[in-house]
Amino acid sequence: MTALFAPLTLRGVTARNRIWLAPMCQYSAFDRDGMPTDWHLVNLGQHATGGFGLVMTEAAAVVPEGRISPEDVGIWSDEHIAPWRRIADFVRGQGAVPAMQLAHAGRRASTYGLSGAAGTVPATDGGWEPRGPSAVAFEGYVVPAELDVDEITAIPRAFAEAAARAEQAGFDVVEIHAAHGYLLHQFLSPLANQRTDGYGGSFEARTRLVVEVADAIRAVWPDDKPLFVRLSATDWADGGWDVEQSARLGAILKDHGVDLVDVSSGGLVAHQKITVGPGYQVPFAAEVRRDSGLPTVAVGLITEPAQAQQVLADGSADAVMLARVAIREPAWPLRAAHELGVAPQDAPYPPQHARGAWR
Repeated sequence: MTALFAPLTLRGVTARNRIWLAPMCQYSAFDRDGMPTDWHLVNLGQHATGGFGLVMTEAAAVVPEGRISPEDVGIWSDEHIAPWRRIADFVRGQGAVPAMQLAHAGRRASTYGLSGAAGTVPATDGGWEPRGPSAVAFEGYVVPAELDVDEITAIPRAFAEAAARAEQAGFDVVEIHAAHGYLLHQFLSPLANQRTDGYGGSFEARTRLVVEVADAIRAVWPDDKPLFVRLSATDWADGGWDVEQSARLGAILKDHGVDLVDVSSGGLVAHQKITVGPGYQVPFAAEVRRDSGLPTVAVGLITEPAQAQQVLADGSADAVMLARVAIREPAWPLRAAHELGVAPQDAPYPPQHARGAWR
């Protein structure tokens, strides 16, 4: 068995392989109430039938004003449970682990979705006033209102309530989205967080909200189900969040019930300077894994089976997440199994396809 197709068990949940679907926004809750639709069922379901070991939803907002766009999905009410359960049940039925990413967009909320327009959606077009740790705008967006302490202390509760709904909907993993310039990442980085109270300034203060969110979720999330956190390992900008702080936070989160760090990067500022290339974010996952003591998942232009296998063989990460290549090839794990010499009966074919694959 190649490392890529070895099962991975975290707490009481086992993924059949280490090829996981990354969360990708779809901007397809067109009626603006945050409900997933048939598009979400088919989009996520095709990757489950395509052999992925874990299938992660797009960012599901924990409050309506936490949506990235008015067309984004959410899980802020009990009415969201049933449509999400339909998706989780199908994903699990195909042998994959259903996972949900929980998010709040903060100052990057109320932006345009599929239209491709830039900037903040005004209230006249269904938008709202975004809020953030400080009255500091993402370049090209409106200046957000600064959250007061009462509003901040309500955020962990919103994440916990959303996690409880995700559990009722049948998801086996939840991930805290603290990356890509959204609210929790905004608190982490001094480029967005200019507070001088207990939630800004020092490393301990800037990381406080993420830790409080983890604690709140772990208090309601079953002990036998894992909790992930997605971090942007670096802002790719001077004076911002970096990989050393990410590893340091990972070590803290390990003591607060977090089981894995999903390591990405960037998204906090428009003036970021990213050096892009095949596997360009893998070294971040390796450093966080080494220094935090937590398992990690690597992302970032991982496109070929041998490349993904090498990431695991090198000990850089415990799993890989695919996005762009998964869009182009929803059954990428089946090609990987073929190219890496995995026997057809050991590959993650659905029963409906296995007979033909074995011939």
